[in-house]
Amino acid sequence: MAWQGVARQSGQDAEWKGIETGQATAQPLAARAGQHEQSEQGRQRPLRQGDVILDLQHISLSFGGVKALSDISFDVRAHEIRAIIGPNGAGKSSMLNVINGVYHPQQGRIVFRGEERRRMHPADAARHGIARTFQNIALFKGMSVLDNIMTGRNTRLRCGMLANALWWGPARREEMQHRHKVEEVIDFLEIQSIRKTPVGRLPYGLQKRVELARALAAEPELLLLDEPMAGMNVEEKQDMCRFILDVNQQFGTTIVLIEHDMGVVMDISDRVVVLDYGRKIADGAPDEVKSDPEVIRAYLGVAH
Repeated sequence: MAWQGVARQSGQDAEWKGIETGQATAQPLAARAGQHEQSEQGRQRPLRQGDVILDLQHISLSFGGVKALSDISFDVRAHEIRAIIGPNGAGKSSMLNVINGVYHPQQGRIVFRGEERRRMHPADAARHGIARTFQNIALFKGMSVLDNIMTGRNTRLRCGMLANALWWGPARREEMQHRHKVEEVIDFLEIQSIRKTPVGRLPYGLQKRVELARALAAEPELLLLDEPMAGMNVEEKQDMCRFILDVNQQFGTTIVLIEHDMGVVMDISDRVVVLDYGRKIADGAPDEVKSDPEVIRAYLGVAH
């Protein structure tokens, strides 16, 4: 199938009335596409399409005597959708965990934007423009959709704890600015009607969309998606594919994607790397990969 066609009390609520009625004045997300200028977080100069944003060199990761990844090398280019595929247990999620600092490989180098990252932690990755969604939904089920997405702005907070607790002056203005950004994401992902609904009451497909929204709220340069369409029906997959393509094309966000649906992978990816039992067995354009005999033997030829 082709997929490409496809808070606080009354005073604050009064100030946010314009946002909730669609009268926000913040610069739209789409207007910032490609404007990856150096920010207050110290991000570097913009990358041109095709430049290498992430280079993984000879990555090996073991847990005791079990090798999760063995001497794996590949790169990710700016503004592309880079898919990682393979059978269950191939090491795909472990690779994402290496990229955003959850795991630290015993061997190899991780170079992000030309700078080697040694023992980077998830908080460091987030501050440098790497956001992540998870195979198993990691949301605050008792909190509203809006509040969950607001947590994606945490790395951009500048005011201290006391100022935020008192909610005055700079802290008040800062929170209003973050709320504007979050409302833009809500509009982009078409979830306005559920913004005040507790996440735990939502169907699975919408929870996946909220998790994507939280990642986008951080305005990432590199977005890691771990099986974003797992458990979805056909209509939900079509919507998610449309949003992923729009994030990539309109905002220029580089995406690394793990997905088991080969129809989705082959349609929306620019390049595909294939893992099998922790080894890289293929890397290239979708058409090249799906005709590779070793890939067919190890993965595509096996019914799932």
